[in-house]
Amino acid sequence: MKRVLYLAALTLALGACEEKTDTPDGSFNNRDLVLQSDIMTPEVLWSFGRLSEVALSPDGSTVVYGVTYTNISENKSYTDLYTVPAKGGEVKQITNTKFNEAQPGWHPDGQKITFLSSESGSMQLWEMNIDGSARKQITDVEGGISAYLYSPDMKQLAYIKAVKLDQTVNDLYPDLPLANARIEDDLMYRHWDSWHDYTYNHLFIAPYSEGSLITSGKDIMEGERFDSPMKPFGGMEQIAWSPDSKSIVYTCKKLVGRDYAFSTNSDLYLYNIETGLTENLTEGMMGYDQNPVFSPDGSKLIWESMERDGYEADKNRLFLMDMASREKKDLTASFDHNIASPVWDREKPYIWFVSNVSATEQIHAIDLQTGEITKVTEGMQDFVQVLNAGDILIAVRMSISSPSEIYSIDLASGTATNISNINTPVLSQLTLGDVEERWVKTTDGKDMLVWVIYPPHFDPSKKYPAILYCQGGPQSGVSQFWSLRWNFQMMAANGYVVIAPNRRGLPGFGTEWNEQISGDYGGQNMKDYLSAVDALSKEPFIDETRLGAVGASYGGFSVYWLAGNHNKRFKAFIAHCGIFNSDMMYTTTEEMFFVDWDMKGPYWKHPNKQYSASPHLFADKWDTPILVIHGEKDFRIPYTQGMAAFNAARIQDIPARFLFFPEENHWVLSPQNGILWQREFAGWLNKWLKE
Repeated sequence: MKRVLYLAALTLALGACEEKTDTPDGSFNNRDLVLQSDIMTPEVLWSFGRLSEVALSPDGSTVVYGVTYTNISENKSYTDLYTVPAKGGEVKQITNTKFNEAQPGWHPDGQKITFLSSESGSMQLWEMNIDGSARKQITDVEGGISAYLYSPDMKQLAYIKAVKLDQTVNDLYPDLPLANARIEDDLMYRHWDSWHDYTYNHLFIAPYSEGSLITSGKDIMEGERFDSPMKPFGGMEQIAWSPDSKSIVYTCKKLVGRDYAFSTNSDLYLYNIETGLTENLTEGMMGYDQNPVFSPDGSKLIWESMERDGYEADKNRLFLMDMASREKKDLTASFDHNIASPVWDREKPYIWFVSNVSATEQIHAIDLQTGEITKVTEGMQDFVQVLNAGDILIAVRMSISSPSEIYSIDLASGTATNISNINTPVLSQLTLGDVEERWVKTTDGKDMLVWVIYPPHFDPSKKYPAILYCQGGPQSGVSQFWSLRWNFQMMAANGYVVIAPNRRGLPGFGTEWNEQISGDYGGQNMKDYLSAVDALSKEPFIDETRLGAVGASYGGFSVYWLAGNHNKRFKAFIAHCGIFNSDMMYTTTEEMFFVDWDMKGPYWKHPNKQYSASPHLFADKWDTPILVIHGEKDFRIPYTQGMAAFNAARIQDIPARFLFFPEENHWVLSPQNGILWQREFAGWLNKWLKE
């Protein structure tokens, strides 16, 4: 039975309806969404299906993947699994439950699909036939598991479980069971959006045989107060079985407290299953070393590596190790860009990876015999993952005009085909703005790429308000990304020309361009922003009297800084989770390596230009309405930064608004909060740039 659900009392805002499978235990999707307008709204944005994990079958013939749909009225998301032939064909939905299946994978023999589910009451490993039938629980580990990986010979299972090693206040004082407090003696007591919970991610290995239920395994990190995968975002990409199943490599930063907070020195550790011995494969390599991948024959290992300790935005290199000699080689020494997601070719001596070059993420191949690196794809798109299936590649692709989809790329012809078509039905009903690449001269004579996104149904004879987009990171790319918040098409749909510069400090234009921003907050990159907005505002279709500037994180810093240094260019500002006071940022953030590197040390030792560029020092020059947004669980840039900025504006009687989310972190993740964010974002700009 089906019923029509009108979104969010919300019918007027959405102008659309959706169909839902109305079964007590069923899932939810928006595949039948019918729009009444061709202009995107926040509700439509949140109704797109979101691609999650993608896994290729061992024989390269089939792809399994997850898709998440949002039920806005329930403020809840549902994830189900799908399969599609690698060369394209019928898409099959193989789960339809309320349990949000995660981390789809394959038996090494390709006979079953594996996944995590909380169906039993905690997150456990399950298996099923390729058509979704014969669903069966495989683990029943106390407290649940968070990730898994089968050994190639299918005789062992590696899984991740949180292990409690530290004492709470109630452990220390058992006669005070109702005491609610924390006692901290060192740094890194909280990370990203959660306080340290006294547990550590440990890697366990258990015997596996079909038909048995796994309840426990061997903790190969027993007693160690370290995490593998690394918190907060690491997954099983940081762990790899050797093809002979005799060893396993894991990523770990084996430091604690203050040392942990100031360092990015993670290493790769090889654990021998038979002897129980652990070897540090990357000892002496001081930056991030992570994401190991064995060659098909097990003779080589590749991984992603950074050189400098403490520099989290260092060049990401592709390293190779000969497992017999332990000799290491940088395969990308002559390649002046970052690499990500490397995979081996199944047959040829190639390694495939993705890299940001000129503000687009493209697929590259390195020939191990010649060392030559070739860019395989072109176009206005971001490929964020690549898998090799013999004569084709399976890749995840997104763009400013499309959410992530799975593409099959024929290596002979170069043809790329969308084989998942998750959002084709909705996109076909929308008119999106054109995206244009512009090049602007900077104040020091450099050429800077600027994305310009036009409103739907753009009329060049009219004048439009425009918004300058300021990127965060500060060294995250302004590429062809798709976002639920900083969505350029959503901004353009509100009737704005969007100006998105690839200012100094962004990847894709070489190491020198990317690294210039470290130690130069408030410097050349701010001049780059003004160069972009000044050049574009001369266009006859932009009203230079109606300009706004928006941004998050370092983009929020940028907005706060511009608010005191813009010489009347802008009529409205929006800063999300931005740095307002650099002194306070240094001593209240959690990952000390970030601020220590970029600020060139603490303010009491180095009162340098980084601190003299702090936006709060220019607050006396503020004169423009500003919307400040912050989440209480943002521990990267604590919410008091946003409070201080808002208070500074109102103390000076400057029109301001503070949008505060008690349950959100550096991002806004829940559906109705996300829609509220978009409404307030557009409403503030409309108030000051349109009314």
